[in-house]
Amino acid sequence: MAVKVGDTAPDFTLVSQSGATVSLGDFRGKKSVVLYFYPKDDTPGCTKESCEFRDRYDVFTTAGAEVIGVSADSPESHQKFAAKYQLPFTLLSDTGNQVRKLYGVPSTLGLLPGRVTYVIDTEGVVQHIFNSQFNFKGHIEESLKTLQAA
Repeated sequence: MAVKVGDTAPDFTLVSQSGATVSLGDFRGKKSVVLYFYPKDDTPGCTKESCEFRDRYDVFTTAGAEVIGVSADSPESHQKFAAKYQLPFTLLSDTGNQVRKLYGVPSTLGLLPGRVTYVIDTEGVVQHIFNSQFNFKGHIEESLKTLQAA
């Protein structure tokens, strides 16, 4: 079952690029969360998307949101990726794709892990979902529109 707008976002705990454990529930009652699932660290599309989130990060934080990226890469891979591109936000390691499955993130052509962004409000409710493998900027623009309209 895929998560839909209006659903309570399923809680999870994963390891970040710093080795810390991060739970979605840590943000409930405090901040909105822009949770973006992406295929792989340091690939052209994922780098473009992550750098777009980086370049607009101050706008997200001003809107009261935290940006969190999730892929199946290891915490070490995330650490290198974040350092190389100076990513100021958390990257979580979903090595077994359990969280990807929990959210029902589809694959592209059955092979490539999907690229889906969820905007989750402070109460943990999904307010918007953007699913596009190739419209990298759309993930940022749609998320900001949703946050700024709240």
